[in-house]
Amino acid sequence: MYLTLHGVGKSFKNNTDEPVRVLENIDFDIKKGQFVSIVGPSGCGKSTLLYLISGLEKVTEGEIQVAGKKVTGPNPNRIVVFQEDGLFPWATVLDNVTYGLLLKKKPKQEAKEKAIEMLKTVHLSKYIDAYPHQLSGGMKQRVSIARALVMEPDILLMDEPFAALDEQTRMTLHNELIDIWKKTKVTILFVTHNIREAVTLSEKVIVMSTRPGKLKNTFTINKSEDGVTPDHIAFDLEQKILSELEEEMEKVLKEELGDDYNFKTRSVHRDTYGDMGSGI
Repeated sequence: MYLTLHGVGKSFKNNTDEPVRVLENIDFDIKKGQFVSIVGPSGCGKSTLLYLISGLEKVTEGEIQVAGKKVTGPNPNRIVVFQEDGLFPWATVLDNVTYGLLLKKKPKQEAKEKAIEMLKTVHLSKYIDAYPHQLSGGMKQRVSIARALVMEPDILLMDEPFAALDEQTRMTLHNELIDIWKKTKVTILFVTHNIREAVTLSEKVIVMSTRPGKLKNTFTINKSEDGVTPDHIAFDLEQKILSELEEEMEKVLKEELGDDYNFKTRSVHRDTYGDMGSGI
């Protein structure tokens, strides 16, 4: 396996003497070039898990390995794409994408050529001289993805990158991301609250429990040769994942509203397009 997590746990200090336990005993493996999504209720540690893999945070227990080497800190081979685009507002699209390459001491002309080629991949070559405030939300996220991919990372860690976008833009970016993934063969770990998004994009979906986040279940998705999941298979998987998340949401709501709360007796719109568990 390419990316391996063994007994990973994470705690944070707070104002009390007792640390806050965020993740506990996380074990999973990901093959090189695989597209894996992580879903779970808000606060279960999905984003923290990405930051641990990236090296931006350090594990409290356990170990993370990439290609047999222990993760001890940040590395340009592991790049995070955040929900907020994080672009430099004073820099053009081209300058935003070339920034990391220039930090790596790439020659300016080479960096420019690589950036333009990557912007073509995300269909933004006509906007190289535009500034972030002149772009739509979806275009900004495409710039963020181009900025990450131009660094040629081995692992792309995506933290709810499409959550703030409208459904039409999100679906368009799904198609573009799949095309990029097939072309680059990059390993992608994708955090989302959207069950249908996870099933549509991924080869495997990891479901996490409430805090402290643990591995609750894993679903493997058998896609056709063109990367599409047949509708009847997708629907079945979505409902299974939804049921897993409903159990976790009920735990959260019982903590908030009392032990007599029964989530399953409430009228819930079971729409797997929605962001199940967001805002809780």
